[in-house]
Amino acid sequence: MKELQDKNNVDVTIVIPTKNGGILLKKVLDSIFSQKTTYTYEVICVDSGSLDHTLSLLEQYDIRLFQIPAVDFGHGKTRNFGASKGTGTYIVFLTQDALPASVHWLQNMIDAMQMEEGIAGGFGIHYPYPDCNLIDKRDITAHFQGFGEDNTIYYLEDWDRYRTQEGYRHLLAYFSDNNACLKREVWEKYPYEDVDFAEDQIWMRRMMELGYKKVYCPHAPVYHSHNYRLSSYFGRYFDEYRSLYGLHGYRIVNKWWLVLPGAVLCMLSDLRYLVRLQDIGWKEKIFWQCYSIRRNLCRFIAGYLGGRYHAYPARVQGWLDRHVSQQYRQRRG
Repeated sequence: MKELQDKNNVDVTIVIPTKNGGILLKKVLDSIFSQKTTYTYEVICVDSGSLDHTLSLLEQYDIRLFQIPAVDFGHGKTRNFGASKGTGTYIVFLTQDALPASVHWLQNMIDAMQMEEGIAGGFGIHYPYPDCNLIDKRDITAHFQGFGEDNTIYYLEDWDRYRTQEGYRHLLAYFSDNNACLKREVWEKYPYEDVDFAEDQIWMRRMMELGYKKVYCPHAPVYHSHNYRLSSYFGRYFDEYRSLYGLHGYRIVNKWWLVLPGAVLCMLSDLRYLVRLQDIGWKEKIFWQCYSIRRNLCRFIAGYLGGRYHAYPARVQGWLDRHVSQQYRQRRG
């Protein structure tokens, strides 16, 4: 194993932004401090205004805690701040609800980062939690299966394809700092941008275009999924598609009259999936199809608004920020 540590540094800095982490945060920390690894590591938490027992919980662990006001939170700048406080050769970003699913999670992530020269960042697989809703469980599983069954390295090897194929650009730019690792020497040159959403994918797109590589590591798993209320999904979809337009120029639909047809197509896809399922009864299938109808309407209406956000006048953007954006509410506490 390559020796990473010098006399002043640890091998890995683990950075976790926190706010009202609840019981799950304790499980995440317990898993981190139970890792079986040859690497030395430190844990840094940056809390942005917790009002529950999070701060007293964090005091029970060997971590370095920094506190910032909620209004100063930003997905990019808060992670930059946490990373700047550490000394690890590698920086691991984890969210407070991403639970390492293996005692070898950290070892496997850092091993993967050393597979080849030129790897700027890596990300691990997400497993849906056992109580994850049926639709997200399917989508999360299929999404990560698409990256490979073993450690897989990606880099921009075809500029013509990159310019012309949207799917290829999405594949190369995808990066999730719910469970990710960055090489510090690269991050110091190219820190995250201060953006409301998709800071990880914006960073990785830049890395790809600069000639760096990324590695996908299915052997560094975390549990990570959500069962949000539909109103929360609406705000998150708005933020997601606003960011995807800024990142790739991608819109879920280009015309308002395509919103309903697009949602219906997804509803029919969900229906076909539910009909084929053998381990649930018809009553449950009907329940999930009703959920699919509401969820897909949220996705396409919010996605349409988010994809056109950049074309709206400032007063409309301000109204959408205040009344729709989940990220706006998070930053305002």
